[in-house]
Amino acid sequence: MTNRLADAVSPYLRSHASNPVDWYPWGEEAFAEARRRNVPLLVSIGYSTCHWCHVMARESFADPVLAERLNARFVAIKVDREEHPEVDSVYLTAAGAFTPNLGWPLNVFVTPEGRPFYAGTYWPPVPVDGHPAFSQVLDAVDEAWTARHEEVVDTAERLAAAIAGAVGSGAARSGSDGGADTLPDAATISTAVDGLLAHEDREYGGFGDAPKFPMAPVLGLLLELPGAARSVAHRALTAMARSELRDPVEGGFFRYGTRRDWSEPHYERMLYDNSLLLDAYTTAWAQTGDELLRETAEGIARYLVEGLQLPSGGFASAQDSESTVDGARTEGGYYRLDAAARARQTPPALDEKVLAGWNGLAIGALAHASFALDHPEWMLAARHAADHLLALHVVSAGDGSTRLVRASIAGRLSSAASTPEDYGLLAEGLLRLAAVTGSARYAEAGRTLVQALVDSGFRAPGGGDPVLAAQGLLVELDPSEAAYPSATSATASALLLLHGLTGEGRHREAARELLAPLAAQALAQPISFGRTLQLIASFGRPEEQLVLLEPDPVAAVDPGPADPAGKADAAGEAEAAAGPEAVELRAAVRRRTGALVAVATDSQARLLADAGFALFADRSTRDARPTAYLCHDFVCRLPTTTADGLAG
Repeated sequence: MTNRLADAVSPYLRSHASNPVDWYPWGEEAFAEARRRNVPLLVSIGYSTCHWCHVMARESFADPVLAERLNARFVAIKVDREEHPEVDSVYLTAAGAFTPNLGWPLNVFVTPEGRPFYAGTYWPPVPVDGHPAFSQVLDAVDEAWTARHEEVVDTAERLAAAIAGAVGSGAARSGSDGGADTLPDAATISTAVDGLLAHEDREYGGFGDAPKFPMAPVLGLLLELPGAARSVAHRALTAMARSELRDPVEGGFFRYGTRRDWSEPHYERMLYDNSLLLDAYTTAWAQTGDELLRETAEGIARYLVEGLQLPSGGFASAQDSESTVDGARTEGGYYRLDAAARARQTPPALDEKVLAGWNGLAIGALAHASFALDHPEWMLAARHAADHLLALHVVSAGDGSTRLVRASIAGRLSSAASTPEDYGLLAEGLLRLAAVTGSARYAEAGRTLVQALVDSGFRAPGGGDPVLAAQGLLVELDPSEAAYPSATSATASALLLLHGLTGEGRHREAARELLAPLAAQALAQPISFGRTLQLIASFGRPEEQLVLLEPDPVAAVDPGPADPAGKADAAGEAEAAAGPEAVELRAAVRRRTGALVAVATDSQARLLADAGFALFADRSTRDARPTAYLCHDFVCRLPTTTADGLAG
């Protein structure tokens, strides 16, 4: 039997390489083999930190008897949902026709033409509480395929047509008539937010019962709103910081609590959760000055840099919940140990897969936290990651356009198609990094990624997954964002940031056009559209820009690739040269929320202005002192060298 998974980019696929199942990776080869044999396929989808994926692998996919039955009657495909989100999205939609309990592992049976006809999640090795054994499912599907073949094919074709019809453009999903070009007013948004606030768990903070998720996009929305909304976010963040969901030893947060009070966590730690929560805690600290919030933000940043950042500079996508402690496999046992006891154990494995979009989240969050909390070492980590992504993941296509590689590991590139989410999230991260480092190079790279999306009509540059496209099943990703920003909100956010840096109205209008079709759905389901509503609400407020210009240090140049050994950037060097007024001014700028904050030296500002980033045009220091420019809708006050000049 050929081992097709041993050299996979995905650690999840490689973990199945020793199975007796004759696995194929996602690709046309598996479907061609199914057509040759005239058998259905089992598409099994999971990810490396999925607990029940591990369980099913041990119970079923490692069983030689079950594997023999599976190999004889089916072609089996193993998919990493993080590497192939479009595949996961299509099959999740299909699975909803067969089970209300969607999740992972997701196991979908499809025809050789790619049409799903039956699906489920975890199937145990023996029947339990009315759930059939996996062997019984295999027998039933095989019987249906052979004895009721025409019925199965008809069901599959009707389901495929339903998928294509139900998941189309953002306008179709939102219930919009497709012609909406206006956004809801502040009163309408306030009503939707009031409905969201009514569902707060007033005893334990946050939203929902059990399992209890952080819902970082919703917290981001509430932090930008005044009054009760902001208080709800602060209560949730404080409750989580005091709960078992936060790792007190290594920092960072686990994925969710299995109980309403955030206790008994599901111990996997995700890059996207911790990146978004770092942003939230940094903002909440800036608003309140609360030391618990600052300490929590510092712990998250420390975990990102020390726990998830790889030697290459990229960030691993996750850390497992399972580990071996004193020779016994345990779910979360490592994390229940103190620091001294952990030092004697092997840490849970990392999924060292570098995902472009998720790395964009980490880059942006670390840049924000580094500046606000005055930790220059985090800025170096963000730059190290950005340099790695730009060197490896951003490539030039044959037609001269820019293409983004979604995933890599140890310098090896995945063939998985990138998505608009990847472009939007990485572009935003690079632009956020540029804003607080003064680097024209990062700003131009972010703008290039945004332009690639614009040129492709905000669809996947390069056409998306080719197998799904050939099968007529290529659909846009779900626009909801309970865990992290969607492709739509990520792209709109990058466009708005680019608008703030360039002053070009076309970027703001493009963001409006992306968001408007989702407005009705976001208002109806604010818990699932936190970032979308946050961006929509921003259109109803004056835009504020705050630019801090620093004197040039000796031999100042635009920062090149980050020096992982720890060389300070220009802004960090300038920090040392200050009197009391300069210290107070910098502190006031660091604590500013609700504004686009940008920092550059005099020479960097000239480079940025020459590159088309008009926010920096005609900006310079006064009397060789740090100088701030506070602007509303690009109309600026007189420059100030004191914190008092920013008041009011």
